[in-house]
Amino acid sequence: MVLALLLLLSAGILYPLLQVLGVAISSDTGGLTLRHLAAFFRRPLFVESLINTLLTGFLAVLFGSMIGVPLAVLTVRYALRGKAVLQTLAVLPLVIPPFVGAVAFQQILGRSGMVNLWLLETFGTTLPLMEGLTGVVLVQTLHYFPFIMVNTAAALAGVDPSLEEAARNLGSSGFRLFRRVLLPLALPGYAAGALITFIRVIDDLGTPLMLNYTKLLAPQAYLRVTTVGLTDVDGYVICVILVVLSVLALWGSKAALGLTEYAGRERSAEAEPLALRGASALAAWLIAALLLGPALLPHVGIVLLSLSKVWSLTLLPTVYTLGNYEEILFRAPGFIWNTLRYALLAAAVDVALGAAIAWLLLRGSVRGRGWLDVIATMPLAIPGVVLAVGYLRVFHGWNFPGLGEPLTATWLILVLAYAMRRLPYTVRSAYAALQQLPLALEEAAQNLGANRLRTFTRVTAPLMARGLLAGGLIAFITSAVELSSTILLVPRIELGPLSYGIYVYMQSAVGRGPGAALGVVAIVLVGCGTWLAHRLAVRGTGPLFRL
Repeated sequence: MVLALLLLLSAGILYPLLQVLGVAISSDTGGLTLRHLAAFFRRPLFVESLINTLLTGFLAVLFGSMIGVPLAVLTVRYALRGKAVLQTLAVLPLVIPPFVGAVAFQQILGRSGMVNLWLLETFGTTLPLMEGLTGVVLVQTLHYFPFIMVNTAAALAGVDPSLEEAARNLGSSGFRLFRRVLLPLALPGYAAGALITFIRVIDDLGTPLMLNYTKLLAPQAYLRVTTVGLTDVDGYVICVILVVLSVLALWGSKAALGLTEYAGRERSAEAEPLALRGASALAAWLIAALLLGPALLPHVGIVLLSLSKVWSLTLLPTVYTLGNYEEILFRAPGFIWNTLRYALLAAAVDVALGAAIAWLLLRGSVRGRGWLDVIATMPLAIPGVVLAVGYLRVFHGWNFPGLGEPLTATWLILVLAYAMRRLPYTVRSAYAALQQLPLALEEAAQNLGANRLRTFTRVTAPLMARGLLAGGLIAFITSAVELSSTILLVPRIELGPLSYGIYVYMQSAVGRGPGAALGVVAIVLVGCGTWLAHRLAVRGTGPLFRL
């Protein structure tokens, strides 16, 4: 079974990645060479794109920390009325896909958006908030900062309160206490969240494309493949650079999480949050509103845009309509139906593979388990555009038995890409669920005559159902709004899922309304899925937004 899984994952993950790497380091005669990698650093456009990618990741982490860390402190160290609402609002930006948020931010903060129109009418000036790299950083910061907040909050919650009490007894208080004691103890969790944010930022293809800014590595790889073709070596070299950056960030995140042990070692008691009332509670809510307000703007903007028939050069839509929803639900429902079909199939595959892999990792005793773990985790470090390029390289022209056409010409290529990219989520959830099951239950079933397969299907799998379902839901909702690999792998427009439909509609001014309506559908799907997955995960699979 391990061999079969290794072959399957190697074909879906490892082999396409090695093909990308092979093209980047192969000479025209078939030998190994670093000439293509060296040529990358001699191209001003590529060097600028690399610098911009690193700068974008750094700035998104920096500004995201300015939002996420104070919110983490506020939600963990203080008790105030409506705290559950505040915690919900703090993770709400993750519900809206980043490329959908980019469209909404354009409508609100763009050159002719609501804010600039008001500034022009009131003060006779405008702010270039969404121009070039500034707009990309703004959108990504306000979308990804919850990763920093959630991981920092988890680390702060694990700090031994006796350490804080000792610092207070020695005269430390206020910001000095936070800077010298709490922040260093929470640093591993914060670093993990920051590096996760960095990985997501450099992998983001949809936001730069929606904002028409291409001087980043992911858009450059997309443009090289779509304009020059699969024979262009530069596209593969860019993909290798992206993988290297992601691997380094993932390694740093794992290392940071490994350091969290010392923060909560031998905790003496649970920390009691400081109760805030009256003016203190009001001040806390005002701070939270200032931090969260900009991040919640896209939700309002996308709903308004979905209900608008005419919205141009005005603060608010001048004509409202439900025709945009009629368009996507009755005249072009294919995008929604395709999304449900692809994402559900991918999630089902992930649940089956995740359960089998988790069982082999914890209960199996055969060789190859280590490699199975490594390959199954690898998609965390593979940007979507890289995996898509690898699939185009491997499966283009390959006729799958029974299809009668190349795999890349069918919608199955999308299901395969989604399943492989989201596999780590179900493996992690299944592993966590299986860890909580006493081995004695399975041993009892085997003592009563059940073989290993029957024990797994009749005892282990049902008891793992909560964790498997939580992981499957995360796989479903993230696949439903996947754009980085989708935009390269969609065979035809009629086979496109919801994310591709949004991208297509948003390319024309007349289609922005229906595109926004599809964005609202995406928000509903992700929101409902995230809420349900969180409810399932509460009893043991851990935070949903940690690696």
